[in-house]
Amino acid sequence: MNPEQYVQQKAAASGSSFYYAFLFLPKPRRAAITAFYAFCREVDDVVDDMVDPGVAATKLAWWQGEVAKAYAGQPSHPVMQALMPLAGDYQIEQRHLQAVIEGCQMDLNQTRYLDYPGLQRYCHLVAGVVGEVAANIFGQTQAQTTAYAHKLGQALQLTNIIRDVGEDALRGRIYLPVNELQQFDVKAHEILKRTYSDRFTALMQFQAQRAQALYDEALALLPAVDRRAQKPGLMMASIYRALLGEIERDNFQVLHQRVSLTPLRKFWLAWKVQALGRI
Repeated sequence: MNPEQYVQQKAAASGSSFYYAFLFLPKPRRAAITAFYAFCREVDDVVDDMVDPGVAATKLAWWQGEVAKAYAGQPSHPVMQALMPLAGDYQIEQRHLQAVIEGCQMDLNQTRYLDYPGLQRYCHLVAGVVGEVAANIFGQTQAQTTAYAHKLGQALQLTNIIRDVGEDALRGRIYLPVNELQQFDVKAHEILKRTYSDRFTALMQFQAQRAQALYDEALALLPAVDRRAQKPGLMMASIYRALLGEIERDNFQVLHQRVSLTPLRKFWLAWKVQALGRI
């Protein structure tokens, strides 16, 4: 298996909504976003598949070294071998990849966030930076498109956090800010024990409203001249907003299950953006 086949398999196997947005890209840009997404999956899987935090920390440190070596002209991992020939064309810088690793390291060292500004820092690293790289790959001409990409990345990450509350709790992580748990009188042990209540529903409605506002803010920031090139990001916004809508209609039943859209619906939402140019 060559590096290109490796990253293609990694991206497709994840089953992520991102994969559907890639399908409509021209081949060179699709190759670049697939390689970058495979990198993100590799380092994220270190944390998600963690059994021993010490081993996970060692693996992430290895990735930090691998990225540095790759940018010095010596990539050894197939993901980096696939990514490096494309990095220059799409302004994918070492600082971007190291930021993603730093965000994953936060997951090893931090399982709670005291307030929303603290959570924003995490979202910036694992999603905002990813959005910035993706916007470059898709083809941006305006500096303001970077601000749009960061804001959209944050909205997508908050949607992930809302969807994965129960799943994250099984790993001992609660991303919902501590001061907001206190505001709605929701105890951490209730989430860890998957206990629903009107207080929990109100807390989650608050989180969903914040995410919806971020989608609106992101879309308002996107310059019209870059809208066509940024269709893959708009596809992601369409798919994730539909997912958030499903969660809201289901009254935030996220503690015992992971709400998801069918592959057909994801493809349909992506195709609509491709064909009609709007969400």
